[in-house]
Amino acid sequence: MAEAARAARQVTLNEVRANREVRAYIDGANEVMRAMGYTEHGHRHVGIVSGITRYIMEELESEPRDVELGTIAAYLHDIGNVINRINHPMTGANIARDLLARMGMGAEEIAPILGAIGNHEELAGVPTSLMGAAVIIADKGDVHRSRVQNPILESFDIHDRVNYAVEKSKVEMDKTAKVVTLMLDVDTSFATVMEYFEIFLSRMVMCRRAAKMFGYSFSLNINGTSLE
Repeated sequence: MAEAARAARQVTLNEVRANREVRAYIDGANEVMRAMGYTEHGHRHVGIVSGITRYIMEELESEPRDVELGTIAAYLHDIGNVINRINHPMTGANIARDLLARMGMGAEEIAPILGAIGNHEELAGVPTSLMGAAVIIADKGDVHRSRVQNPILESFDIHDRVNYAVEKSKVEMDKTAKVVTLMLDVDTSFATVMEYFEIFLSRMVMCRRAAKMFGYSFSLNINGTSLE
């Protein structure tokens, strides 16, 4: 145990991003999602989720090392899609554990990352930590037309249309009011607001639970109208 602790090192997000295996698995995960008809789940998505996670945790004045671990969890959160969409948080946590251990990260730092990855999906996950809550909101906040991988507009399904309709998305933290807001600019000629709620309601409910984890309320703002 003591030898393992001495061998542990502080792995950084930049190291994770540059790791050959990580890059290959994320590329593979996005190819699986593309083949299954899903929106983009590659380096663009995980990079944005990692950046939003950093923003949330820094606004909450988390310790710098905790922030770094949160960004690593965010970058690896969808890596399990390289196997299948089903149960990808669980398989992703197992893949991340092996990758990070090989990179020299200690078990004490790997553990919260696994909890965040394993609980980011609304079907079975729950926010269990501040880090995990930040990853949830960051993940659900990445709604944008650039995620649509289907090149044929006429064959868009509802997920394609809703994502394509979102021209701008941004997560904002109001430290005074203690509100975290997902702000969306939606072109309703591609999808209605009701269609957005049809496929994203469960995700917004999870965001509300995640915000509550760190003492905030969650608000959705679509085209300037707040929905709490």
